[in-house]
Amino acid sequence: MALDPQAKGLLDAMAANPAPRIMDLPVEQGREMYRGIAATLDVQGVPIGKTEDRTIPGPAGEIPVRIYTPVAAGGDALPVLVYFHGGGWVIGDLETHDALCRSFANEAGCKVVAVDYRLAPEHRFPAAADDSFAAVKWVEANAAEIGVDATRIAVAGDSAGGNLAAVVSQLARDAKGPQIAFQLLIYPVTDTNTDTASYRDNATGYFLERDGMNWFFDHYLGDGDRNDPRIAPLKAASLAGLPRAYVITAGFDPLRDEGRAYADALKAAGVPTEHVNYEGMIHGFFNLRGAFDVARDAVKSAAKALKEALA
Repeated sequence: MALDPQAKGLLDAMAANPAPRIMDLPVEQGREMYRGIAATLDVQGVPIGKTEDRTIPGPAGEIPVRIYTPVAAGGDALPVLVYFHGGGWVIGDLETHDALCRSFANEAGCKVVAVDYRLAPEHRFPAAADDSFAAVKWVEANAAEIGVDATRIAVAGDSAGGNLAAVVSQLARDAKGPQIAFQLLIYPVTDTNTDTASYRDNATGYFLERDGMNWFFDHYLGDGDRNDPRIAPLKAASLAGLPRAYVITAGFDPLRDEGRAYADALKAAGVPTEHVNYEGMIHGFFNLRGAFDVARDAVKSAAKALKEALA
C-alpha cells in the first residue's frame, strides 16, 4: 500500500513549511485555521439551486442549520440527507463543509440539511449527539414544510460527524423513530481505543495524528465514559436493525481500523453494508478535493450510493 502521489505532495509541502498544529492553538484559533484549510484545499464555487440558513429547536436552545436544494430540484418532495460535519466535535461548522454539502445535494438529487451542532469544550458530550438526534427528529416532523419525503431520510458525516451519524442511527433505532433509510459514514470515529494498528502505523505525519485525536476526546468527553455507545458506537450491545450503511475509510488514517471494524460488525449483525477503503488516502480527504483527484471521485461514488439507497 503506497501513499497517493498527490497526498504525498501535500504532506511533503506541509512538512517543509510547518504550521502550528490545531491542538497547540487556542480553540478559537484552531477553528479559524480549519476554516482556512477548507477554503484553500476544497473545491470552490459549487453551484446550488438554493440555500436557506435558519434555526431549529434543540435540547438546549436553537440549532443553526443550512438547507440545500439541488440545482435540478423539480416540484416533488425530495429525499433528504442530514449532514453532520467533522472536526473532532471541537472545530468545523457550516462553512467548512459547505462545498461538500452542495456536491451531495446535486450529485444525489436530494435536499441536504447541514447541522451546526454545539461544539466542545464549551458544550461537552453528549451535547453534539443530542443536537444531532434532535435535528433528525425535526426533519421528519417538518418534512412537508421543507419539501422532503419523510420516508427517505439518510444521515451522513465525516470523522466526528460520521460518529454522530452512526450514533443517531442507533438512537433512532432504539427510540423506534425517526425512520432512517441509510447511513453514510465517512472515516467515522467508532471507538475510543487509540492503540489499534492503524493508530500506531499512522500516529504522526498523516494530517490527523493520534495526539490530535486524544486532544479531541479530552475536549469533548472530559471525564466521560469512553465506553458509552454514544461516543463509541462500536461498543453498542447490538447493531442489528440499523439502516443500510456505506462506510468509507482511508489507508493512511489512524481511524482506518475502527471504521473497518464497524463495517464488519454491521455486516455480522445482518445490516446491508458496503465498505470502501481508499488505500492511498489520508484522513480528511473528502474536504481536500481541490488537491486530490481521488477525493473528487470518492465523493461522486458516495453520492451515487446515497442516490440509489434513497431512490
